[in-house]
Amino acid sequence: MAEYFEGTTGLRVFREWREYLNPLLRESRFKETGVLTPEEFVLAGDFLVYKCPTWAWSKGLPNKRKDFLPADKQYLITRNVPCLKRIAALEYKDGDEEEVEMDSAEDDDAWVATHKNRVIASGREAEDIADMDEADLSADQQKSLTANLAHLSIAKKEEPAPAGEEVEDLEDIPDMDEELEIVDMEEEEDPAAMSNTAGADDKFVRTRTYDMSITYDKYYQTPRVFLFGYDENRNPLTPVQIFQDISQDHAKKTVTIESHPHESLSLASIHPCKHGNVMKRLIDQMVESGKEELRVDQYLLLFLKFMSSVLPTMEYDYTGDGF
Repeated sequence: MAEYFEGTTGLRVFREWREYLNPLLRESRFKETGVLTPEEFVLAGDFLVYKCPTWAWSKGLPNKRKDFLPADKQYLITRNVPCLKRIAALEYKDGDEEEVEMDSAEDDDAWVATHKNRVIASGREAEDIADMDEADLSADQQKSLTANLAHLSIAKKEEPAPAGEEVEDLEDIPDMDEELEIVDMEEEEDPAAMSNTAGADDKFVRTRTYDMSITYDKYYQTPRVFLFGYDENRNPLTPVQIFQDISQDHAKKTVTIESHPHESLSLASIHPCKHGNVMKRLIDQMVESGKEELRVDQYLLLFLKFMSSVLPTMEYDYTGDGF
C-alpha cells in the first residue's frame, strides 16, 4: 500500500504550485489542440448534465474553491456507477468457438458457431406399426377375437328407486375434510423453495460501485477523472482493488493515487497528460468521416467515450451518440 502513496505530499505541493504558476487559458484552442478554457469546461458540463441527469455539479470544499470556476460548478460528479466485473473477466477465450464460412456466394462475412463439436444423442427410431386392416389374422384368431368381444357388455343403467322407498342420505358420505383431519399430515419443507426470510436487498445483484468525478485541470487545460470505489458491501476499495477495474494498459501508468483538487481525499486519477492530443485526434477523425463538426459543448460526451477505453467495465455513459 505504501508504494501508492510514496511521495504523495511532495508531489501534491509541487503540482499545486505548478498549476498556480501556469497561466490561465483565455482564448479557445479546442479545435486546434483539443484543450478547453474554464468557460468552455463549464459550458460542456452544463450540456452533459442536460443530456445525462445522472451527472451533477458539485461545489466542493470552500477552502479548495477555484476562483476561475463558478462557486456552484467546481466539478462534475456521478455516483453509484455499477462495475459488474473485473478486467480479467474480459479476456477472450475461443476454445469452444469456430469460424464458419457462409455457403452463399453473396455473403462474404463469416459467423462464429459456439459449441460446434457438441453431439446430440439420438433416440430410438420409431418402429413401423402395421395398420389393423393390413394385419394378417388366421381364421382361428378371428374366431377367438369375436368370442372375447361377445363377453363385453355395457353396465346396466340403474333403475330409479320405487315410489315410497327412501334414498340413501347423502350426508352419510364421508367428507374429504374430515378424512384429512384423521390423517396427521405434516408438510415437508422443499429445499428448492425460496426462503420467506430473504431480505429486500437479496432481490438485487450486489456489485462494486464507483463515484466518478470530472475536474478541470488548469495545467493541462483538459478534464480530469477521479474515482472512488466501493465493494459489494459498500466498503471503500483499496488501490489494488481499484486497479482490477482499470485497463491493464493504463493501470499504474496513467492511473495513480492523487489528492482530489476540491475534496480532502486521495483518489485514483487518470492522468490528463495525453487527453488534449487524443481529443484532437478524435475530433479530426469525426470530420474526416463526414460527421458534423463537434461543438465545444459536446466535448465531454466525446471525452466520456474516450474514457471507456480506460474503464471498460464501468457503466457510466448513458448519453448515446449525443451529437
